[in-house]
Amino acid sequence: MFFDPSLIKAARNIYRSYCRLNIPTGSQPMGVVINRDTHRGQLAFKAKPILLPRECFIPMKQIEAEIY
Repeated sequence: MFFDPSLIKAARNIYRSYCRLNIPTGSQPMGVVINRDTHRGQLAFKAKPILLPRECFIPMKQIEAEIY
C-alpha cells in the first residue's frame, strides 16, 4: 500500500517520541493511526484498529523500513 511520504514522516516522529519516553508496556505497537489532514496520530496496539474517516493506519513495517 502506498502512503504519502509526509504521513510516514509524521508517523515516524510519533513512534520516535514513544521510544524516547521509554514507557514500559506489555506489548509492542502494531503501527500508527494518523489523520491525513492534521498529521496528528497515536500508536495502535491492534493490527486492525478502528479508523475515523480521515485516518489511516501505517504499520510498523512501513515505519521501520523508512527509518533504515
